[in-house]
Amino acid sequence: MQAYPVRASHRKNLATGPLEELLRTHFGAASRDGESGVASFGAIARIVASARGRELGIEVTMTPKVPEGVAAETIARYNRFLEAATGFTSKERARRLRKSAAATPEGG
Repeated sequence: MQAYPVRASHRKNLATGPLEELLRTHFGAASRDGESGVASFGAIARIVASARGRELGIEVTMTPKVPEGVAAETIARYNRFLEAATGFTSKERARRLRKSAAATPEGG
C-alpha cells in the first residue's frame, strides 16, 4: 500500500463517499468495499482507495500487457485522481516522497 499526504483543504475527500465519487469521476464505474472505494480502468485491474488517518492509502493491481495508448491514458487518469484527492501535483508528491525517503534511516 502506498500512502499519500493530503492537504488540509482536501481532507474532506478522505471520507468514503467523496473518495468513491472521485474514483467514479476519473475511472468510470466505482463501488464501495467497506470504508474503501474500488474501481478499475485500462491498465489498472483494481484500485482501492481509503483514508489512513490524515493520508490517502492506495492499493493498485496492474495489468502488465496493455497497448501503449491505454497505458498512457491510465497514467494520466491516475495522476489526475491523485491530484484531486490529495491536492498535490505529481511533482509535489514526488518531492515529498524524496524528502521522506531521505529522512528515513537506512533499513527502517
